[in-house]
Amino acid sequence: MSKRWVLFQSPVWHWGRWFVLGFLALRVGFWLTAFPNPDEAYYWLWGQRPGFSYYDHPPFHAWVQGIFAVLGRSTLVLRLPNVISSGILGVTFYHICRYLYGEQGRNRFWLVVLLGLSSPLFFWYLGLAWHDHWLVTFAVISSFLFVRYVDEAVKNPGAGGSSQNLYGAALFLGLAGLCKYNALFVGLGFLALIVTDKKRWQVLSDRRLYLALGLLFLVLSPILIWNIQHDFFSFRFYRDRTAGGGLSLNLLQPVVFLALCGLILGPIQTWSIGHLLRKRGQTAITRTTCYPALALWVFGLSTAAFTALSTVSVALFYWNILAYPLLLPLLSDRFYRPEGAKPARAGQLAIAQGLGLFAATALVGYYTVIPFSTFLGAVDPDGAALFGWPQVAQEVTAQAQTLDDPLLLTTDYRSASALAYQLDNPNVLAISGRLDQFDFWYDAAALDGRDAVLLGETWHPICPTHLAMFDRVDPPKTFEVRRFGQPLQTYQIMRGYGFRAGPEGYPLSPDYPLAFTGNGEQCE
Repeated sequence: MSKRWVLFQSPVWHWGRWFVLGFLALRVGFWLTAFPNPDEAYYWLWGQRPGFSYYDHPPFHAWVQGIFAVLGRSTLVLRLPNVISSGILGVTFYHICRYLYGEQGRNRFWLVVLLGLSSPLFFWYLGLAWHDHWLVTFAVISSFLFVRYVDEAVKNPGAGGSSQNLYGAALFLGLAGLCKYNALFVGLGFLALIVTDKKRWQVLSDRRLYLALGLLFLVLSPILIWNIQHDFFSFRFYRDRTAGGGLSLNLLQPVVFLALCGLILGPIQTWSIGHLLRKRGQTAITRTTCYPALALWVFGLSTAAFTALSTVSVALFYWNILAYPLLLPLLSDRFYRPEGAKPARAGQLAIAQGLGLFAATALVGYYTVIPFSTFLGAVDPDGAALFGWPQVAQEVTAQAQTLDDPLLLTTDYRSASALAYQLDNPNVLAISGRLDQFDFWYDAAALDGRDAVLLGETWHPICPTHLAMFDRVDPPKTFEVRRFGQPLQTYQIMRGYGFRAGPEGYPLSPDYPLAFTGNGEQCE
């Protein structure tokens, strides 16, 4: 039999294949049919406007979107990078399992796949065209290469570890940093791994380590260049996001944070991590390696940092996403059975698959059918933002036809991004009280004096302050987006004449008339 099919000659694959295929069907269905989440459209728009970096996040995902734009604009092209990163991540986990467990690697790999796919956190955040899928992929590759380098250095004190592994670890850690700033915790895990064990101290005397650090900083340099050019606004954004509203002690919030992390990672996965921690990371690994130590360090540093942050400020569950991937091969020990037609604790693993399929089905339905909370009468503006954009674009186009090269403006970055994607027009602009990337694209000289079509909605209404930015305006038109007869969102659309763009950099100024609120959700 061909070697490429040997992977499927596994009792774990045979036991769990219908679960895997179910998850893949849901993922592919979402990739092909769901209109872009507003943030997906936002990052797609970044790709149409290349830069060293961006206000909200580092640039790698935007660069990829810009490259893939040559293939056209479609949901397939938008999420094709997810297919590629998922494949790379899967191959990397296979090699990790082979490295740790030798001939058991094939079965262990399928346990990792089942644990990963059934985690709502990984099913969703690796499926959306956001920064996270590249972040996780690069972090896992970097960690594996660094483990191999350190293992070789400890085994061969005189010769040291492989240069290829060391420089590869630095390169991929830099790429992870170009995805999201929380890649920092992987780097801190590397440092903790070295300094907490005397056998690894020799690595600190390896001159190549400092060359690798130079390579890391070189890869990350576009972020620094952008921040120098823009008064360090991106760094200030993260500072203000965590401490801008002031710090106040809340001892209940860490409990909520950890509970959400555990629930969204998956109850069975979380229970298995607890069991692994009680065993201090010991599993039936077939070689001497620092991999478990690194996995536990990254998990512990990231989780401890965000838990501590949650006591005094905001910490969101998905910020901790890098705490878990390296643990998945170790969690396979909980379900691995050397002999037999099904995994150990197959009941628990089946529960994980059932819960994961339920969550994945609900999420895909939410994105492609209708926000289910609508039937309960609940207001769900995030869900409403996923639907009706062909209708909205048609209304905007009709209003713009009577104007000469009008500006297309909206009251929030989400609606501006979705409209830009629907129209395939990267020149749509948001004017709002929330500071976002649109404010750095604001070209006052090119905008001043032009007529415009302005789109608002219930969540981010057109305010008198918006109207005052024009010489005169027409009465607004109101229309409603419905799904299966259920009202989702009410939009306002109006024509404005003679836009008063103000001085250069106006949205970044405290004198900007829309600076009265940080979110644009209410009028002054």
